[in-house]
Amino acid sequence: MSISTSNAIATVDLSFGWKSTAPVLDKCTLSVPKGEFWMLLGTNGSGKSTLLKLLAGLLTPQSGQIQLNGKVGFVFQNPDHQLVMPTVGADVAFGLVSENLSHIETQARVFDALSAVNLQGLHRRPIYALSGGQKQRIAIAGAIARQADILILDEPTALLDADSQSDLVVEVRRLVKEQSLTALWVTHRLNELDYADGAFLLKQGKVTDRGNPARLKRLLTD
Repeated sequence: MSISTSNAIATVDLSFGWKSTAPVLDKCTLSVPKGEFWMLLGTNGSGKSTLLKLLAGLLTPQSGQIQLNGKVGFVFQNPDHQLVMPTVGADVAFGLVSENLSHIETQARVFDALSAVNLQGLHRRPIYALSGGQKQRIAIAGAIARQADILILDEPTALLDADSQSDLVVEVRRLVKEQSLTALWVTHRLNELDYADGAFLLKQGKVTDRGNPARLKRLLTD
């Protein structure tokens, strides 16, 4: 398979399972257009988180193909599993260590990334002093600092209050459009579909429906 230049993410017949269990993903095929914000829906056990981990390279598929047109940044459901340094600036900079940048280059990347998520004033703020929504935005800033082209977000609003949920989905949509990123966002919250360009429905490891998020929202609400 050769990925279309118009797609940032593509999978073909992607399969994965644990030994002695039924397949978690069963010939899963999907594509996400470059520069768009798509959501992935499905009940618990449908394979959503497994698919994201495969896309992020955290798991290896048993069969099928994955092609990614750009660098991937993964955002966990719980940001406390992702933020490892004591302050905001240090945490965003931590992901840049392997790039051997100068101090000036690192600080410029950190500033630009924090500005992108509207948290540039929190450079010295301790991580423990942040709200849940701010922590998720710092996790996203870390991906932006590493110059990720694709954001993979595993139920990023699951642990947030209602106001923070809305703020985060709006923020990610803005970043996708302003920074020319692509995002695939797992959710159980149908109201979040209002911000998506498209959506997939995953059942028993297969994509069973895709396309217009308003249509899928009506389908799942009725």
